Amino acid sequence: MLSLTRGLFLVVALVPCLAPMTQAAEKTLISFERRQFNDQFWSEGATFGDLNNDGHNDLVSGPWWWEGPGFEKRHEYYPATTTFPLKLGPQTTVTVPGFEGALGKNNTYSNNFFAYTHDFNSDGWRDILIIGFPGKETSWFENPQAGDGHWKRHVIFDQTDNESPTFADITGDGRPELVCITKGAYGYASPNPKSPTDKWTFHPISPRKGYGNFTHGMGLGDVNGDGRTDLLEKDGWWEQPEKLEGDPEWRHHPHNFGTGGAQMYAYDVNGDGLNDIITSLAAHAYGLAWYEQVREGDHEKFIPHVLVGDKPSASPYGVKFSELHAIDLVDVDGDGLKDIVTGKRFWSHGRTGDPDRNDAAVTYWFQLVRNADKSVDFVPWLISDDVGVGVQVVAGDVNKDGLPDVVVGNKKGTFLLTQIRQQVSADDYEKARPKRQ
Repeated sequence: MLSLTRGLFLVVALVPCLAPMTQAAEKTLISFERRQFNDQFWSEGATFGDLNNDGHNDLVSGPWWWEGPGFEKRHEYYPATTTFPLKLGPQTTVTVPGFEGALGKNNTYSNNFFAYTHDFNSDGWRDILIIGFPGKETSWFENPQAGDGHWKRHVIFDQTDNESPTFADITGDGRPELVCITKGAYGYASPNPKSPTDKWTFHPISPRKGYGNFTHGMGLGDVNGDGRTDLLEKDGWWEQPEKLEGDPEWRHHPHNFGTGGAQMYAYDVNGDGLNDIITSLAAHAYGLAWYEQVREGDHEKFIPHVLVGDKPSASPYGVKFSELHAIDLVDVDGDGLKDIVTGKRFWSHGRTGDPDRNDAAVTYWFQLVRNADKSVDFVPWLISDDVGVGVQVVAGDVNKDGLPDVVVGNKKGTFLLTQIRQQVSADDYEKARPKRQ
């Protein structure tokens, strides 16, 4: 199933543009076109990359990939055999493909949480990495070089814990690693470059402190500006040592960054030369914040600035939504500053349990603005009120037009949110711009 609609923000924001425009258009108004590729629940993440080497990015979500640039042709790269029974009436039950998500009534989880594309065997073709349910295995699927049929699966790590693991270069060697918790410790797993199908080797960076499968909140970034990537988590950050030989324990800097949210980022929000921390505060409740880093001698402290709270009055723009279980950081508007892309993970635990779980599945981008007086603003622009996020949201230039788009896989299906720009007058732009309380 493929549906094509414009998000709510597009309808609201572009109404003023229907009138004839003068040549003196002064502002660029950003909106997003919403495309839905299925309404079934197969995964909590999705991504993109050129899988068939035709120069166009393709979409990956669940057991399928869609050929770009039109995304009309779908390929099944591992068996799509999961179904669930849906009772429609006293005598009528239908079999629905996928895991039981928004089409059903009960809470279930998929076996596919995060997706990445990467050439693991150096054959010139991108493969697909899938991180499964927390506590389960991580695998990569070998690209058959544009051939049809299921891709060969290679299980490379048996127990990937944490609900925000990532696939990124933490060591600085130019090759991405699997960064996660396993068996109670933070660390990273690296492949054997000479034998990429072998099991990966885990390198602990923390003591085995009993961190669990479902620990929330984790990310990477250079917190102290020494050029090395540190690990961020809800209770502080782990400082990467100068040398990694022998798997030394990293130094822990304790700080409270919430109760456990989603992906975390170290980024210089206010332009003062110090990297700040961007994080959601509770994956199954409320909260989005950036923590301003300030130095007191050789020590750092972090001052919280809340962007989304548990009620409208707690947010600068009156924005309130729950279940912020995925975040990406990207320069949406092309001004050289990275913006926040996030939203509501619809039905994290089904119809019951979490606060506001049945509210609209919103997706937002928060525009970073550095003001002349050196203050900072994050302006919340609504991308869609019927998509949300999964445990992963991926922002990047899918159609190669130079504008970042957003890819989502979750309990409502698979979505591509394509960025559109419209030149409008300064007056019309200000009418559309969200207003502070």
